[in-house]
Amino acid sequence: MVSSKASTVEAYLEELPPERREVIASVRDLVNAHLPEGYEETMAHGMIAWVVPLSRFAGTVNGQPLSYAALAAQKNNYALYLMCDSLSANDGEKLRAAYARAGRRLDMGKSCLRFKRRADLFDEAVAELIAATSVEETIRRHESTRKRP
Repeated sequence: MVSSKASTVEAYLEELPPERREVIASVRDLVNAHLPEGYEETMAHGMIAWVVPLSRFAGTVNGQPLSYAALAAQKNNYALYLMCDSLSANDGEKLRAAYARAGRRLDMGKSCLRFKRRADLFDEAVAELIAATSVEETIRRHESTRKRP
């Protein structure tokens, strides 16, 4: 499944085959357990997403909430999108270093952490990264990338 039309997280989970549902639900629990206060879990772009609610920050170019992280069951793997990583090179380096120290293989693009099995995800490193950035910091980083008139 590359993109879902589900409108709720529960509906998204229900449409997954049981073994894939178990993996996604487990990673969702990991993210939710370490997510700083103020983010909101929702569906966006066909996947589970954690965002800065528009009630907290509405100044986005496209009128959509700022994305912080997202999770999807893709056709050939699972993907955890860490937008928090793409906003801070330091956070990305910490994640890469943690995987290297643990002797774990990291399959990551600019912000997409791909894994084929649940055991491939390094929970401690991911949890630390998820927990590291407050809503206020996400907004500050977003605003610092915008051109001022």
